Amino acid sequence: MEYSKSLKYHYQTKKGWINDPNGLVYYKGYYHVFYQHAPDYEIPWQEDMHWGHARTKDFLHWEELPVALFPDMPYDKDGCFSGTAIVKDDVLYLFYASICKNPPQGQSKQSVSVAYSTDGLHFEKYQGNPVIPHYPIDGCKDFRDPAVCYANGKYYCVMATGNQELKKARLALYESEDLFKWEYRGIMCDWDNARFTECPSLVPYGDKFLLSVSVCTFENHYFSVMYGAFEDGVFHIESSSEIDKGPDQYAGQIFCDHLGRAILISWMPGWKYKGFADADVGCMSVARQIFVEDGKMFTYPIEELRHLLKDSDPALVRTEDGFVVERTRRDPFVYRGKVEDLKLIRDGYVLEIFVNGGTEVYSVLL
Repeated sequence: MEYSKSLKYHYQTKKGWINDPNGLVYYKGYYHVFYQHAPDYEIPWQEDMHWGHARTKDFLHWEELPVALFPDMPYDKDGCFSGTAIVKDDVLYLFYASICKNPPQGQSKQSVSVAYSTDGLHFEKYQGNPVIPHYPIDGCKDFRDPAVCYANGKYYCVMATGNQELKKARLALYESEDLFKWEYRGIMCDWDNARFTECPSLVPYGDKFLLSVSVCTFENHYFSVMYGAFEDGVFHIESSSEIDKGPDQYAGQIFCDHLGRAILISWMPGWKYKGFADADVGCMSVARQIFVEDGKMFTYPIEELRHLLKDSDPALVRTEDGFVVERTRRDPFVYRGKVEDLKLIRDGYVLEIFVNGGTEVYSVLL
């Protein structure tokens, strides 16, 4: 497989490591995609995490922009980890997990900080950072990936955390009126027999909400998207789906664009591929719109990308009970189940598979 050849439709950096999508937002005529980034290395943890930055008008043509956030302050000197973006009064705010391995008293190693921009290109860090300096008593030291949302006249910040003693993965909730002063509200959602959560996002959908999260169990992780009511600081799950079942996907994030669409983008192919090739093979998935109809959830490429969909690909072979995808230097990916409809997007070494109208999605590194 030709891993050195650039992808056409899946965003990837020209150089360096890329992982979680951050700060997905529509601002001043562009879709902005930020991401975890090591600018000078093709494998992670050789340097502290930055926020890379790209923009597009159609999710087909991409412009790579200068690095948006550097780990250059005392509170984030060991990394600017994942987070989200929000627009308020025509100003773009980036909320991120600020990492400091030896923090001062009253601040945990993982805290929440904010930067802002009036042009979408140049960012200034808030002088009062970190705005949430410590994890709550209901959480743990795994306290990161702020997801900021505006609802019911207030701003909310959803934090990924857990409780080791209770063996629960948790989402902690904070509330604010100005994006700078935050008050802890409690646990909005949790999962049993798990360590912690990662990379949440909370967005309005009709008169209810979509909540996405990666849940890290004691054995593996899974990515879940839930639909339900968000009331009195609690998310009430009405339906849920492991909407992208991988096998080569991680850290999805949802945002609501100016057209009212709930759009999901994920990182491919995941942590197990660090060092898999000479250069990083990481990229963003195509942009997918999420739909909920009659309590059932599905996702499909946004309208701008649907002309890329194909009915077949040489890497995928249909079988009597599903299909098989051949992968380089690894076992084939095997799907067993009834396939009434199958659509594919192939881009170099990446294959995205939409089964039965997007009720199941599989992201595969070939």
